[in-house]
This record gives sequence, C-alpha cells and structure tokens, in this order.
Amino acid sequence: MRVLIAEDEVSIAKALKLMLEKNKYTVDMVHSGTDALEYITDFSYDVLVLDIMMPGIDGLELLKKVRGMGIGVPALFLTAKGEVEDRVTGLNAGADDYLPKPFDMSEFLARVKALTRRSAGYTPQVICLGNTSLDCSEYCMTADGKSVSLNNKEFQLMEIFMRHPRQIFSAGHLFDRIWGPETETGIDVIWTYIGFLRRKLEQLGSDISIRTVRGAGYALELPQQRG
Repeated sequence: MRVLIAEDEVSIAKALKLMLEKNKYTVDMVHSGTDALEYITDFSYDVLVLDIMMPGIDGLELLKKVRGMGIGVPALFLTAKGEVEDRVTGLNAGADDYLPKPFDMSEFLARVKALTRRSAGYTPQVICLGNTSLDCSEYCMTADGKSVSLNNKEFQLMEIFMRHPRQIFSAGHLFDRIWGPETETGIDVIWTYIGFLRRKLEQLGSDISIRTVRGAGYALELPQQRG
C-alpha cells in the first residue's frame, strides 16, 4: 500500500512516515500543497494524509483540485482545527476522515488502515501501453506473455513514464520525485535505474522503450513513434 503524507511540520511528517514504514507501507512525504499536487499527478496512492494549513495550496483547495481531476483516492485530513464546522468543511471538500491534532499514533495508524481497506476501487491497478502492462498492486511488468518483478525504485520510475507517455522528464525531476532532496544518493542513480528498466523491457519483448533526449532527460517512446 502506498501513502502520500503532505504535512508542513517536518517533525510530524517524519514521525508519521516512520510509523507507516514500520507497518510495511510505502510512503512519500512532502511539505507543501503544491508539491503534493505534483506527486498525486505523477503517482497513484492508496491513501492521502493531508494537513489543512500548508504553504502553496492549502489542504482543502488541494483536495478539491484532486477530486476535480477525477481522483477518488481516500483522504485523511490532519489539522489543529477541531471545531465541528471545520470538520464539516473538510468532509465537504472531499475528505473521507478527519483527525484533529494532537492525536495518538495508534489511532492514526488505525484510521489509515481503515482507509486502505476502502481504496481498492479508487485507483487503476494496471496501466497498459502498447503490449506492456504495469501492475501497480504487484509491482510487476508484463509484455508478450512474460512477466518481471520491479523493485520499489524501478516501479516508481516506470509508473511516472507510463502515466505520462512521451513527456520528457529531466534527471533532476525524477531524482527529486523518487529519491528526494534528503537522500545522500547521487543523481547518477537515475542513469543506473533507467538501464535496469531498459534491460527488463528488452527481456520482456516490450514494444515501448525509454529514450534519452539529449540535454533534456528521458521520455517513454510508444510503438507508433518509431520509424
């Protein structure tokens, strides 16, 4: 299960991320509504954990935009506001649950687990392009009757490419989205993982490929683009 935490209090966000990862969730963490919207566009999630008071786009406006995009992934609001009218405002914006601060970590985990049980019908689990499909629940890629498993980073890269075919992504953009600014890993890791994915696509006999755009980055090439 994959969760996005959008919380501008870094210490709280890190504590929530640690709690979820200990319970076998894959977690992305951002600290503004603007960054959260970009992540939601690039990836699919089983649950969104959103603070209301965030820089850029606040949680309420963010969720309205997400729902306007037709994304129904369950959302849990975390906020210092606990009045009834504030809860009603959040629920009317499209939230599925509401947890006022301060809260107990065990209650937070229970709320997230409850929402993940409801999330299966919200996000597409398989993305298909050409003869190739990416299973977002099993982290595997299939083409021409063959299947191969992807590790977490390979899956995240492939998901970005398959959700945005033909779009060019710079190495910096991919690095920030998947490894994040706090990692000690160098940006050369992008080239390494692109190589891993290319070999797996070739192994499967896939008719899609990842091409290098000189001076710009990488893009997913579809069959009809080839001469």
